Amino acid sequence: MTTDPRYYAVTEATWPPASLRELGPVTLREGQGGGSRVSAATVNGTATDAEIAAAEDAMRAMGQDCLFMVRDGESELDAQLEARGYVVKDPVNLWTCPAEQLTDVAVPRVTAFCVWEPLAIQREIWAQGGIGPARLAVMSRVQGPKTGLLARHKDKPAGAGFVAVHDGVAMVHALEILPHQRRAGMGAWMMRQAAFWALENGAGELAVLCTKRNEGANGLYASLGMDCAGEYHYRILQQGD
Repeated sequence: MTTDPRYYAVTEATWPPASLRELGPVTLREGQGGGSRVSAATVNGTATDAEIAAAEDAMRAMGQDCLFMVRDGESELDAQLEARGYVVKDPVNLWTCPAEQLTDVAVPRVTAFCVWEPLAIQREIWAQGGIGPARLAVMSRVQGPKTGLLARHKDKPAGAGFVAVHDGVAMVHALEILPHQRRAGMGAWMMRQAAFWALENGAGELAVLCTKRNEGANGLYASLGMDCAGEYHYRILQQGD
C-alpha cells in the first residue's frame, strides 16, 4: 500500500491548522490546541539534524510539543526522529470508497441529518468525546463545502460528526457516538448520510481517518466495504528530552 499524496492535502484542507509556515524544508503548523493533526510538522524532502533542531525550537516557541507527522514512505525521516529520541504516537489508517457505494440504502427518516452551523446538542456530544472549542475552531476554519452530522436513535440524540470537501473527496472527521447509543448501527447511518451529502456537493469519494488502535471504528469502515488506502503516524519527542 502506497498512500496517494493527495489525501494528505485533503486532510489538511478539511481539518486545517490555524497557520502554517516554512522553516527550511520543515512545514510548521500552529494548532492552537486542536490536536496532533493540526499541530504536527512535516518535512518536505530531507532535513538535517540542525534543521530538525531549529524546527523543535520553533514548536516550543509556539507552546507546542515537538511533534512530526511521518507520512507513508518517509522511512529515513522516521529513523532520524527515532535517533533523536522521538517515539511513535497514534498510527492512523485512511479509509476510502466511492461515495455512491454507501448510497445503495436510504437513510431512515429522523435517523441522520446534515446540520450547519452545529446545534447545541452536537456540541454537547462532541464535548463528551473530548472534542472541545479548539477542535470546533478547526471546523470553523474550513473553506468550501462542509456540514455537521447529527444522528438520532429511539428519539434521542445519538452521535455527531463533521464532513468537508476538497479536491472531489469528502472527508469525515470528529465522528462521535454517545456511549449508551453504541452498537445500534448509528456510525454506519452517519457514514451513509455523509455519502449522500458528498454526492450532492460534488464529491465522488468518501474518506475517513482512524487511529489503528480504534478497533471498533476500523471494523465499522471495513464492514461498509471501504478500503484501507493509506496510513501515517506521528513521532513525538519524549518529555524531558
